[in-house]
Amino acid sequence: MEENNKMLAAGKAKKPGKRGRKPAKIDLKAKLERSRQSARECRARKKLRYQYLEELVSSKERAICALREELDMYKQWCSAMDRGKIPSEIKALLTADDQQQQRQQQQQHHHRGPAVGGGATTRTAKSAKNQNVS
Repeated sequence: MEENNKMLAAGKAKKPGKRGRKPAKIDLKAKLERSRQSARECRARKKLRYQYLEELVSSKERAICALREELDMYKQWCSAMDRGKIPSEIKALLTADDQQQQRQQQQQHHHRGPAVGGGATTRTAKSAKNQNVS
């Protein structure tokens, strides 16, 4: 009794029974069904996540294999060049590069054309470049 008087004096009246909200009357079957559905959805998400990760791993493995093959090719090229031989692939790359440079030079000469007239009509290299740009 003395305890109850102290509680009342402090402004807190102790109520009999449970504290907080009363639990809503939830149908147990409905609750179980929601739980099962949630578990099914969780498993489906997990399955999709694992499929995505497996595809990602396999694509990375394919990329690694391709890079290893490329590295082996470069190692073979280097060892051939160490022996004084230029691999045919490098020769092809060099000749293709040379041909491209020659085409670019021919196009530059073709666009500029010969300078006609006296000193007043000749263009400087800078003005010719500006004219080619536009």
